[in-house]
Amino acid sequence: MAPSKSGVKNIIHIYQLLTPLGPMMAASVKQGICLLEFIDRKMLESELKDLSQRLNAPLVTSPGPHLKELENQLKQYFRGDRKKFELPLLTPGSDFQKQVWQGLKEIPYGTTRSYKEQARALGRPEAVRAVASANCANRIAIIIPCHRVIGADGKLVGYGGGLWRKKRLLELENGQPLK
Repeated sequence: MAPSKSGVKNIIHIYQLLTPLGPMMAASVKQGICLLEFIDRKMLESELKDLSQRLNAPLVTSPGPHLKELENQLKQYFRGDRKKFELPLLTPGSDFQKQVWQGLKEIPYGTTRSYKEQARALGRPEAVRAVASANCANRIAIIIPCHRVIGADGKLVGYGGGLWRKKRLLELENGQPLK
C-alpha cells in the first residue's frame, strides 16, 4: 500500500547528491531538510533509522520537497558563491542539541571556534563534552556547519565526514577553491 493511503502522515524522501567532496545522502520531509551526510559516514544507517522513528515516517528513495533547492545551494556553496544557506530545516533532537545546532549556524562563514568557545557562547562553559556530543549528533552537515568547530589547540578534530573533508571545507571557506 502506498504510504499516502496507509495512514502515514509524513514521508522521508532520501536522495543521493554528488558533490566535489564525494556523494552525499540528503533527506527531506514537507517541513524541510532533515539530513545531509556523506554516504561513507559510519553513523548514516543509524541516523536514518533514528529519523524514521522520531518522525514516525517511512524512508522512500525519491527526490522530495526541498531537495532540488538543496542541490542548487550546495553547488553555489562549493563554487564559493554561497556563504549562507536558505532552506527550511527539520532537526528533531533534545532542547540542548537544538541549542547547540543553532549556535553552529551562528559561526560566521570562514571562521572557526573551539568546543570550549561554543560551550561558553551557549552560556554553559562547563558543558564542553556535551557540546561536542551534540555536534556529533548533527545530521545536517555543511548547512549546520559543525565543520567550523575545532580543538582548543587549533587542530582539526571530530568530523563524521572525515578530517580530510573538514580541512577542505575550511579551505573552501577561506578562498581556496576545490579542485
